[in-house]
Amino acid sequence: THPRPEARSRMDHPFTVVVAIDFGTTSSGYAFSFTQDPEAIHMMRRWEGGDPGVANQKSPTSLLLTPELKFHSFGFAARDNYHDLDPEEAQHWLYFDKFKMKIHSTTDLTMETELEAVSGRKVRAIEVFSHALRFFRVHALKEVKDQSSSLLEGDEVRWVITVPAVWRQPAKQFMREAAYLAGLVSPDTPEQLLIALEPEAASIYCRKLRLHQVIDLSLRPMTNGLSLESDGSRPFDSSFRQAREQLRKARHSRTFLVERGTGELWSEMQTGDRYIVADCGGGTVDLTVHQIEQPQGTLKELYKVSGGPYGAVGVDLAFEAMLCKIFGEDFIESFKAKRPAAWVDLTIAFEARKRTATPGRSNALNISLPFSFIDFYKRYRGQSVETALRKSNMNIVKWSSQGMLRLTPEAMNELFQPTINNIIKHIEELMQRQEVQGVRFLFLVGGFAESPMLQRAAQNALGQTCRIIIPQDVGLTILKGAVLFGLDPTVVRVRRCPLTYGVGVLNRFVEGRHPRDKLLVKEGRDWCTDILDRFVSVDQSVALGEVVRRSYTPARSGQRKIIINIYCSVSDDVVYISDPGVRKCGAITLDLPEALPGTVAGAERREIRATMQFGDTEIKVTAVDMATNQTVRAAIDFLSN
Repeated sequence: THPRPEARSRMDHPFTVVVAIDFGTTSSGYAFSFTQDPEAIHMMRRWEGGDPGVANQKSPTSLLLTPELKFHSFGFAARDNYHDLDPEEAQHWLYFDKFKMKIHSTTDLTMETELEAVSGRKVRAIEVFSHALRFFRVHALKEVKDQSSSLLEGDEVRWVITVPAVWRQPAKQFMREAAYLAGLVSPDTPEQLLIALEPEAASIYCRKLRLHQVIDLSLRPMTNGLSLESDGSRPFDSSFRQAREQLRKARHSRTFLVERGTGELWSEMQTGDRYIVADCGGGTVDLTVHQIEQPQGTLKELYKVSGGPYGAVGVDLAFEAMLCKIFGEDFIESFKAKRPAAWVDLTIAFEARKRTATPGRSNALNISLPFSFIDFYKRYRGQSVETALRKSNMNIVKWSSQGMLRLTPEAMNELFQPTINNIIKHIEELMQRQEVQGVRFLFLVGGFAESPMLQRAAQNALGQTCRIIIPQDVGLTILKGAVLFGLDPTVVRVRRCPLTYGVGVLNRFVEGRHPRDKLLVKEGRDWCTDILDRFVSVDQSVALGEVVRRSYTPARSGQRKIIINIYCSVSDDVVYISDPGVRKCGAITLDLPEALPGTVAGAERREIRATMQFGDTEIKVTAVDMATNQTVRAAIDFLSN
């Protein structure tokens, strides 16, 4: 997609407002800022509904569609409406939550990939995502219009959507296609939409922090490297109480002011200081390593992003596995299918409890089982839930006479441990890397970073090696950073390639160097096929605006399209596109204009020069017909593989 000529001139005075959508696994939100007043970030309105006691700065990422597949509601409203449906009816409605994870885990993502609703009905994933984005578009624009004095045209809004940095190219493109479908921007003006990487957005915001806006875990009293449980945990908890109190006060004002330039925290940092941002979200953990460049305060990525599906959802899945162990997998599957709304209730009840889990607590956490669970179990198995618990030998889960599951602190620990261990292990492995030596700060951000369980584990494992810093509004860090990114996308100046990318080419065959099975004889010449022509290598640093150029010639005159397959690999020591670990991941399409009248067709071999950019959050391509200097329509596609 190439910008239209008038779109280019608009870039001088591009947008009046930036709207960022943090589309999370468990919760989502939006925020915006007017380009005239970039220090003020406006957070979205409080949501109707919501769990008492939870700050509703974001809304649950839950979507409800009618049996006719029409949009019904999103967020708390979707939750409540689904809950109120009669069980028979609920089986025909489509309720989705945590659906973002599917995009990460699907290896061959396309526009046809389907998602399964809680009731088992399926619908195209792209539809689900675009319904959610359309909901945010309507809400955000309404709120922006209420706050802006002038009349807003659609093309004055720059949209930013966040995605995990560990997402591959197809998933990023999928988000962009969903945004086109939702009508956020038109495919003719692709530059109006930015895809932001979550940990990068967090990093951009962390640059602005002041000391009173963070909690510094490294300032805790330590004894032999472990905090004292009895009294050592008290300062830990009280500083959080203070922070939460400040946050509560700040919540009444929805406009958040950011520093001009960089915040005080950075004044302690020298040029060249390195830090890690660990974005611990619902679905993924994303680690990025940045170096700050003074005085301009731009950021440079030092090592390719890493992480994986180790978000807070892992704890929920562990809870589900525990229920399967106690009550039988067949029962849980059957209960989900027959009583989908009650199942959702149970998961929500667990999630609320999960948030209150702290290390070193002595009393059990109670989770009330929905009545229909107890009733359904009795009819299904012919025995009571209580009997099932006794027989299961799970001594860490008890039954209370009030109809509650009592999870002992050991049980809670067991549910959290695997996920937390994965996160810590990942950070430790990253710190061992050559490129990451001498990291002084670790920022924990994302919703899961609010968990005292994760905080304590990080403090114990990493507190000796670097300062661990948690922004107070840790669940909103990415959202605020995404707005800042939309105001100035050039702040991240250098990124690292996550993969090696290239195309297959023919080279002259060299006897003894090339394998015989790659030999192709063409017009009396010996060629070697399948050689990988690298565009970029894995972990190569690429600066903003740096490009890779290649020329292509149509094989025959009158050809209207050139299609070039793109291959990628996680390792760099590959020679041929047929090597193990190399896979076809996308294609570049060049649309050739007709040859100019007056030229003899085929007399001159036309040369199309393609220019690719790898320094942005997405891979882009443009192309020019060298003979006429005309722009050629060029598209790069990772979704229709």
